Amino acid sequence: MPSLTSLAPAGPTATPSRTTATARRLMAICGTLLAALLCALSVGASSASAHAALTSTDPADGSVVKTAPREVTLNFSEGVLLSGDSVRVLDPKGKRVDTGKTAHVGGKSSTAAAGLHSGLPDGTYTVAWKAVSEDSHPVSGAFTFSIGAPSKTTAKVPTGEASDSTVSTLYGIGRYAAYGGFAAMVGGSVFAGLCRSSRPVRKIAVGGWVTVFTASLVLLLLRGPYTDGEGIGGILDLGRLGDVLSTKPGAALLSRLLLLGAAAVFLAVLFGSYTRRTGEREADARRRQDLAFGLGFGGTVMAVGLSATWAMAEHASVGLQRQLAMPVDMIHLIAVGVWLGGLASLAVTLRAGEPIGRAAVRRFSRLAFGSVVALVVTGLYQSWRQVGSWGALTDTEYGRWLLVKVGLVAVLLGIAAISRRWTGRLTDATADTAEETDAEAEAESASEAAPAASAASEAEATAEAEAEAGTKAAVKAGVKAAQPVRTGAADAAVDTPADAETESGDGPGDGAGSDAADDDPERAAQLARQRAAKDKTATLRERDADRERSALRRSVIAETIVAVVLLAVATVLSGTQPGRAETEQASASATKPGGQLNVDPVSVLVPYNTGPKSGRGKAVVMIEPALPGDNALHVFTTDLADRPVDVPEVKLSLTLKSKGIGPLRIPLERLSTGHWSAKTVQLPMAGTWQLSLTVRTSDIDQVTETRNVKVAQ
Repeated sequence: MPSLTSLAPAGPTATPSRTTATARRLMAICGTLLAALLCALSVGASSASAHAALTSTDPADGSVVKTAPREVTLNFSEGVLLSGDSVRVLDPKGKRVDTGKTAHVGGKSSTAAAGLHSGLPDGTYTVAWKAVSEDSHPVSGAFTFSIGAPSKTTAKVPTGEASDSTVSTLYGIGRYAAYGGFAAMVGGSVFAGLCRSSRPVRKIAVGGWVTVFTASLVLLLLRGPYTDGEGIGGILDLGRLGDVLSTKPGAALLSRLLLLGAAAVFLAVLFGSYTRRTGEREADARRRQDLAFGLGFGGTVMAVGLSATWAMAEHASVGLQRQLAMPVDMIHLIAVGVWLGGLASLAVTLRAGEPIGRAAVRRFSRLAFGSVVALVVTGLYQSWRQVGSWGALTDTEYGRWLLVKVGLVAVLLGIAAISRRWTGRLTDATADTAEETDAEAEAESASEAAPAASAASEAEATAEAEAEAGTKAAVKAGVKAAQPVRTGAADAAVDTPADAETESGDGPGDGAGSDAADDDPERAAQLARQRAAKDKTATLRERDADRERSALRRSVIAETIVAVVLLAVATVLSGTQPGRAETEQASASATKPGGQLNVDPVSVLVPYNTGPKSGRGKAVVMIEPALPGDNALHVFTTDLADRPVDVPEVKLSLTLKSKGIGPLRIPLERLSTGHWSAKTVQLPMAGTWQLSLTVRTSDIDQVTETRNVKVAQ
């Protein structure tokens, strides 16, 4: 197969310094983008703790119950994995009052319940909970409820994320490394088997295997501290591995490590026996064909198995249509690997100046196009499944990251289109070069044939003359005709070996120098380095001489850089709560009952009169649900005919005089004509609160009215 290197047109070569400067700029850009994606990973790690959301509790958060409950129940938006101390209940003094056993209610994986000891006294109790969502991310939180009446509590409520920040960051980086290693290994193997196998491609594939194996092992060790919220020191507690392996994410990581052991054998055969048989003739063609079939089948099985270790433990395994979502997710991962890993393989092949046939480049171009089609189809399905609505694209964090990913894919497709165009030009240029080479060869053959014919006719005439002149003249003429004609090219061909021997010190006149070089190892090593540097420079000059090849190399490198950032965004997406789940959680929070006592909202009518005729009206204050904890407050102002009317200013405060609490000033926001609201009003405890309402109807006219409001009575 002709190679691009061998078909490079002659001409002036590119300036090495310019090429080096371009490479340095590309490396600087790549480093900057890598730093940015690491920051994105650390930012995205915080959102990974909100996948299984707490939708309701019994008793409710901030509620006051008349008698002590027998157990505390929590409901989540999706299934969770529980441990023995997933739910802890603390009394006002911070002492545990639960039985220490946490279980699902009625076999539902989206629930958790913890029994309580009997005879609990009145006061405020704190419930601290932690669990692992079905998509492998830890969640935690806390809430309070009161028995009889609220009280002071010394229990420490856990705050912050479910995992240690250092452990979460390392875990996020490990997940990104695992994705990248998988893509490099799959793409490098496919490129080596179908397009071109070389030393740089082998480094990509083997490096990917080492990366994904190391990352998976580190993730397995970090899994315990990550889910339990411990520091990095927890990685040394190997006894926790048994608990980790009993979970779905732990089993997936262990399966991945076992499959990678088989993948190591696959890579050894691919870059060993299969590559060595590439140049063999028909004698072993059948054997090599059987080996290729075995490698293709085995590689497909391992790629499917490895992709399943992600699909069975992340977003695809949770939510609707999971039976369809997991195979789609596997196809998506494999297509990513073939495309991005193949891009990296093509980039390093072109960068190293390795000979690669134009047919191999076109073959990878078609392979990449098929991968992109698979990515688009599976990506559309995943987006619909995870987002659910157009509004979630901009209103949820998952949707915003998805828009970033779509933008990067669009940029990548644009660069890929440029690469395909250069591939087409490369094919045309090499074909034209081949035609020109064939034409030159034919012209050279014709020019050599003409002197040969002329010499033949002269030989015939000479032979006739010799026959007449005698045997001696014939012999002399034959000797003269047999003498070769020396040309400049011939002289150069003859002189070149001598010159080469003189330069290398192997010529007859340099025997002493040759012996000295053989006796001096340092001199020999220096000569070897010089020859290697000379060969490398010649290779780079030959590589940069082809304009189409250089342009293709630059566009492929640009694709690879964007692909690195795209892979980082995909990693952040896999650690972010899906938009559909976040929207459903918000809807459930908006429609759930306000409290367990079924208390109707409190409504208070407050007439006001600031003096002038226009300063008389009515105000209605509504507090919902009028229980300790979060409440919504609304103020409506009307005239005496009950028509909404605006006033310049409305102020409101609440005071619980019996406990010395307040006044609590409530900031109000005007929503419409005669309507003011405060979405979140914290009432710390039950009792009879004094409501103070100030209404100003002009620059100098205002009045303050007070009323009593009963909370949880």
